Amino acid sequence: MDTGNFFKTVLRAARDLLRREILFHALWPPLLAFVGWSVVAWFAWQPAAAWIVAELPDWAWLNWMGPWLAHVVVFFIFAPLVYVSVLLLVAVFALPRMMTLIALRDYPDVTRQGSAQAALWGSIANTVAAGAIFVVGWLVTLPLLLIPGAVLVLPLFWAAWLNQRAFRFDALAEHALPEERATLIRRERSSLYLGGLVGALMAHVPFLNLLALAYTAVLFVHLCLGALRDLRHQQGISL
Repeated sequence: MDTGNFFKTVLRAARDLLRREILFHALWPPLLAFVGWSVVAWFAWQPAAAWIVAELPDWAWLNWMGPWLAHVVVFFIFAPLVYVSVLLLVAVFALPRMMTLIALRDYPDVTRQGSAQAALWGSIANTVAAGAIFVVGWLVTLPLLLIPGAVLVLPLFWAAWLNQRAFRFDALAEHALPEERATLIRRERSSLYLGGLVGALMAHVPFLNLLALAYTAVLFVHLCLGALRDLRHQQGISL
């Protein structure tokens, strides 16, 4: 992995995110998900917290700490659901439009070899599968957050994994052939995981987290289409 080129791509993605036509597609998915899950939380948060308190063991220290702990648990249950919802909206609906804008300007020589219809259904299937693994894995490993320092590592690990697992497919689906996509995922594995980690870190920064998934999507468009261009050059394929 060329570290210098990677960080240039990080800056290029930040530049593109501020373009008005891309910023619109970056903002509406998190806002829509926030409104939707706020409605769910309005009805479900307190009952869920009360149920958790009722199920806690009858230990003296839980008599005063139980209600606080219950709300923390409900928060950590809601958090991955909100994240996956935003990711689904970005990956399936916003990313194709952002990718078209970026590809026309920066990668006009990288021809589309895939089908837009197949890319849409493939994106839905890939994102739902990755999101399900993420949510289940997050909930199963939730008790590990009690280990000192785990709260700083575990959320980043899961978010980075989900980012690269979802966006590597979406960024390549319309342009790359299946064998090209498999080759790039294998060859660019370290760059893709690092890109996922950049997005995960951004998701933990207040205010920036509103744009974290859209930024990650734009970053993966640059990482993947740039790598696809290089691959075709190396194979002697006319772009």
